[in-house]
Amino acid sequence: MNLTGILNDALSGDTVSQISQTIGADEGSTSTAIQAALPMLLGGLANNSATEEGASGLMGALDRDHDGSVLDDIGGLIAGNLGGGAANGAGILGHIFGGQQSTVAQGVSQASGLDMGKVGPLLAILAPIVMGAISRTRQQSNVGTSDLGGLLGGAAQQMGGGSDLMGMLGGMLDRNRDGSAVDDVVGMLGGLLGGRR
Repeated sequence: MNLTGILNDALSGDTVSQISQTIGADEGSTSTAIQAALPMLLGGLANNSATEEGASGLMGALDRDHDGSVLDDIGGLIAGNLGGGAANGAGILGHIFGGQQSTVAQGVSQASGLDMGKVGPLLAILAPIVMGAISRTRQQSNVGTSDLGGLLGGAAQQMGGGSDLMGMLGGMLDRNRDGSAVDDVVGMLGGLLGGRR
């Protein structure tokens, strides 16, 4: 199974229901926010893996901290019972987005209608799941360091509906911008979600 297949399988209806209860949101908004957040997470990781140094760093993190076992107990992760839970997720988000984390959260919030206060916890739950899915894909497909960027970029494009995600993410994450980055994110997410707000 490929990366997007593993993620779709991991984030099935029951999981979405549990996440929505945990963050205190309705299932519809939670599902839409997940659809918006996944390509952002994958795109951010792909952007970071575009250099040899970045790809090696991600591979090291997978070796050290992410063996894919999180996918076997997603309920435990959501309930905060697994390996640091939200704190672990927040750490991953910091590595992926750096100082642009709030911009990404704003984009997901505006595209999905999910309250900003709930997007942060949602992203912290999704981050370890994404890392676990990457690790499992790597194990199944024997993905090497030089293949990571392509794998992640392809999955981001697939889940992002083929929008120009990578270019937008590269511009947004590589250098600090003013608030206009949020509009770019919202425009991109609005396209992939069929204009839903």
